[in-house]
Amino acid sequence: MTEGKTILTVDDSGSLRQMVTFVLKDAGYDVVEAVDGQDGLEKAKTRHIDLVLTDQNMPGMDGLGLIRALRTMKKYQSVPILMLTTETGDDIKAQGRAAGATGWIVKPFDPARLTEVVRKLIG
Repeated sequence: MTEGKTILTVDDSGSLRQMVTFVLKDAGYDVVEAVDGQDGLEKAKTRHIDLVLTDQNMPGMDGLGLIRALRTMKKYQSVPILMLTTETGDDIKAQGRAAGATGWIVKPFDPARLTEVVRKLIG
């Protein structure tokens, strides 16, 4: 059951945010959109979020910066955080894990796979 589960999607690409939002809302989730890491952090502070989906490459605060900032907050220490990015290198994945990322989804993403991963993590 996805009732009341909220996902924060953080990406500087409006079209990608729209696509992610469409897929997740279609699966029954509430979605909050943020345009970059700083916006995502502000929204995360003022809402209850069940899962964070963030891009890596964004102006200002990037995905790793956002993950590190969220992981310092008590309420985000166990919230799943997925990187949704074009970056596939082992070094960036290692940095993501070190920062506290739960998992990795490569763009362009498969909507069914995204929904499946989110369901595994938050139901």
